[in-house]
Amino acid sequence: MAAFSCCHGAGVLVTVMVAAVVVVVGMLGGVAMAAVEDPPFSCGPSSPAAEQAYAYCDASLPAAQRAADLVARLTASEKVAQLGDQAAGVPRLGVPPYKWWNEALHGLATSGRGLHFDGPAAAARAATSFPQVLLTAAAFDDDLWFRIGQAIGTEARALYNLGQAEGLTMWSPNVNIYRDPRWGRGQETPGEDPTTASRYAVAFVSGMQGNSSATLRASACCKHVTAYDLEDWNGVARYNFNAKVTAQDLEDTYNPPFKSCVMEGKATCIMCAYTGINGVPACANSDLLTKTVRGDWGLDGYIASDCDAVAIMRDAQRYTQTPEDAVAVALKAGLDMNCGTYMQQHAAAAIQQGKLTEEDIDRALQNLFAIRMRLGHFDGEPRSNSLYGGLGADDICTPEHRSLALEAALDGIVLLKNDAGILPLDRTAVASAAVIGPNANDGLALIGNYFGPPCESTTPLSGIQGYLKNVRFLAGCSSAACDVAATDQAAAVASSSDYIFLFMGLSQKQESEGRDRTSLLLPGEQQSLITAVADAATRPVILVLLTGGPVDITFAQTNPKIGAILWAGYPGQAGGQAIAKVLFGDHNPGGRLPVTWYPEEFTKVPMTDMRMRADPATGYPGRSYRFYQGKTVYKFGYGLSYSKYSRRLVSGAGLPEASYRNLLTGLRTTTFEGDASYQVEEIGTDACEQLKFPAVVEVQNHGPMDGKHSVHMYLRWPNAKGGRPKTVLIEFRSQHLKVGEKANIRFDISPCEHFSRVRGDGKKVIDVGSHYLMVDKDELEIRFDG
Repeated sequence: MAAFSCCHGAGVLVTVMVAAVVVVVGMLGGVAMAAVEDPPFSCGPSSPAAEQAYAYCDASLPAAQRAADLVARLTASEKVAQLGDQAAGVPRLGVPPYKWWNEALHGLATSGRGLHFDGPAAAARAATSFPQVLLTAAAFDDDLWFRIGQAIGTEARALYNLGQAEGLTMWSPNVNIYRDPRWGRGQETPGEDPTTASRYAVAFVSGMQGNSSATLRASACCKHVTAYDLEDWNGVARYNFNAKVTAQDLEDTYNPPFKSCVMEGKATCIMCAYTGINGVPACANSDLLTKTVRGDWGLDGYIASDCDAVAIMRDAQRYTQTPEDAVAVALKAGLDMNCGTYMQQHAAAAIQQGKLTEEDIDRALQNLFAIRMRLGHFDGEPRSNSLYGGLGADDICTPEHRSLALEAALDGIVLLKNDAGILPLDRTAVASAAVIGPNANDGLALIGNYFGPPCESTTPLSGIQGYLKNVRFLAGCSSAACDVAATDQAAAVASSSDYIFLFMGLSQKQESEGRDRTSLLLPGEQQSLITAVADAATRPVILVLLTGGPVDITFAQTNPKIGAILWAGYPGQAGGQAIAKVLFGDHNPGGRLPVTWYPEEFTKVPMTDMRMRADPATGYPGRSYRFYQGKTVYKFGYGLSYSKYSRRLVSGAGLPEASYRNLLTGLRTTTFEGDASYQVEEIGTDACEQLKFPAVVEVQNHGPMDGKHSVHMYLRWPNAKGGRPKTVLIEFRSQHLKVGEKANIRFDISPCEHFSRVRGDGKKVIDVGSHYLMVDKDELEIRFDG
């Protein structure tokens, strides 16, 4: 989430008057408000509202009722001043100003408006920096994701209580599907699989917001609805891209994470994307925002735009002719607030021109103020009286949170190659070591994007030095771009060292917001540097990749002089320590790739082609493990371990045939494109609940190390006709096992959820016939007959 004007412009300052408060908009992190005296906290003892006993100060009333009362007391100009991410205060009612834009993707970040770690009075100078999301997703562990969300929410509230946060609305997580490996922001997401992304959304949001829907710890916002996964490719930018998406792909790929975020995670915000979807900008799409998000999914919260998305409707997308038209169409479509000042600037004129009514603004403001009510901002002094008022400096960068950051990095690291069991290393057997690579001693290489100052930082070089004394270091390149490589010097160092560790990969200069890759190969001279070092070394070298997105490392995969490969993502503040623990056997790696690693030839596929399903007639290979029909470097879900595990289905007979026949009695099957099926909508909630059955997987650790292992259960159909996926991940669970230990993992299978597929017309159906539960090569057939 970054502003069109703030992040990719020339940094020109724009000053506008909003309800007598001067708002200065500048570069990221360079936002300031004119010096004004802080008003009393709304509904506090000295507040004008408290003296009048206004209903919006009555904490016993529902938040929606209180919000409506407050909105009814605002003048038209005061209302308009609330429509941007920097909302003006209303001193006469004791309403303080508020900053909606705050970021917390993998820890509290300074990328938004409201979080601050500087200044002479700052009690908190840092916050816990967890691994970038894609690496955390590789753990396939809901509980881990929940605890990370919980820790971030706690630190956000603590920072707010310290007076260093001017908002508690966190515009995180990013749960867009990582559709194309070149996407610069794929690193921010849980990966390519809708099931995984949906589960991540639910866990993270639930952890961040807390247990009480009436009193939120912090407000989470799932972004960016929907089908957004392109920054700037081949002259097409996210600001003017029109994504042509089928109803089938929307229903089974792009929308599920957002649906789960709202319906199960109870997220209090959805952010609409810049993207045009089949000709209509997401933030102007009433079918999406009002009918689907708020209507079908039941959002109890607010809808925000990506920054300057409303301005872009006119300026870049040419969807409307005037600013007033853009503001009107967005608000009427269901948008509540625009990141930026555009609606604050043009909403009054839109009303005057008859394109917008004050009631349209009232609806939006009631949604906005209801969230502030639920955050405790109108219950008196919010920093001391709320459910979370006791949180403070001691709750930021706690030992528990630091340990959790290390745990997340450890559990996400993926072992891609380990020829002849070169890993783990015995530290006592390493006479000398060389650490080579531009990512070996760069703290920024650990934290990806959307970050704040970390509590601490351990680089890979520091991590290895914690295990070995005789360590030589050579960057080899000045940066990950590696335009020039010190190949001869690196080869010389390698030839005179016992073990070689190469820390290569990408940086935010290759993949980031606003920047997509054009190649899947390692940048610059990295490949030649790695090969030269491997050729010069006396034993196989160890390659560690710090990247967000996947890279084509076929050369390393097949080179016998490269003995081991690890993918460590952007592993957060404890990344170097985590990598060292894996290398030296203090942790058994168990991460599994949450994305497919494609070969370089995939770059021939246009990023603008949104189709998920393959089209053999035209040579289009499809996308993700569910539909891709080409070669891979590494498959989705791939990951090695230092231990051997076995998995097998031990039970899962499903319902007796008579039971499910009784449940489906009276339902007609429909035929679409030659396939007979039951429509899930017609089966109904009660029958779907009764169709559920347990499936149990036995997993055993055969050693030689204790470890954490994630079990994946897939579904396949007898054929891939009608756009059916080849296979689809339906369940996963992470389990820690000691050497020799067995565990039975129970999955609750819901045929309406897990056996259904989306037809070409967007309808969810359960096919008549066979369905196969799969765990590795073990299968269980479940039939639904017509």
